[in-house]
Amino acid sequence: MKTRELELYLNDLLEASRYKDYCPNGLQVQGRAEVRHIVTGVTASLALVEAAIEAGADALLVHHGYFWKNEDARVIGQKHARLKRLLGADLNLFAYHLPLDGHPELGNNVQLGLQLGLTPHGRFGDNDLCWSGSLPQAMPLATFAAHVGGVLGREPLVLGEPGQMVRSIGWCTGGAQGYFDAAVAAGVDAYLSGEASEQTAHLARESGVAYLAAGHHATERFGIRALGEHLADRFGLSHTFIDIPNPV
Repeated sequence: MKTRELELYLNDLLEASRYKDYCPNGLQVQGRAEVRHIVTGVTASLALVEAAIEAGADALLVHHGYFWKNEDARVIGQKHARLKRLLGADLNLFAYHLPLDGHPELGNNVQLGLQLGLTPHGRFGDNDLCWSGSLPQAMPLATFAAHVGGVLGREPLVLGEPGQMVRSIGWCTGGAQGYFDAAVAAGVDAYLSGEASEQTAHLARESGVAYLAAGHHATERFGIRALGEHLADRFGLSHTFIDIPNPV
């Protein structure tokens, strides 16, 4: 399909214009006019760009792209290296940040909930980015943490008593520890996100709501992959998901 057609479809599907984001959403770097093979991944690092080129992709579709608010606007250093490879390979770069987090079917949050076996009940936070739901049955926090670690392939940081029972769970992928207050107000037993800050531990202790920091990268692999699979099914495109390991 034409690159422009893909851009318009993705912008409409993900409601990109609805979000006030920290970066531009959509086509960030223009490449060839025709797209047959899409590579998806979490972050447009140089390693992922190189892998996409090696795979013969026409477009690279990511969650974390470029041109973030307040970053240095100069094209030097790593920015130069990444853009040089993209432009030299005539490779399109599409990036969707908050729009991908929030999509009700293909988004990072709903997809993470599916992976963890959570039954969704509601949403909270800015633009309803965060989700709340429940486990099939109550279990000790340590058991839930082990389940999370098994699904994500990464042991989470756990703030809470191992034996405390949890069933209602709030979650928001990536660096969403700032929504912990909202999760507490939503009445959940535990809140899961990608990262933790210094103050997160204090709120967990004082509120009695457990907190799990399961990895920014680890929690955000499922939405972009689901989006790529959706495009492949709908338009007959070739799709490859490439995971560049990241311990953070």
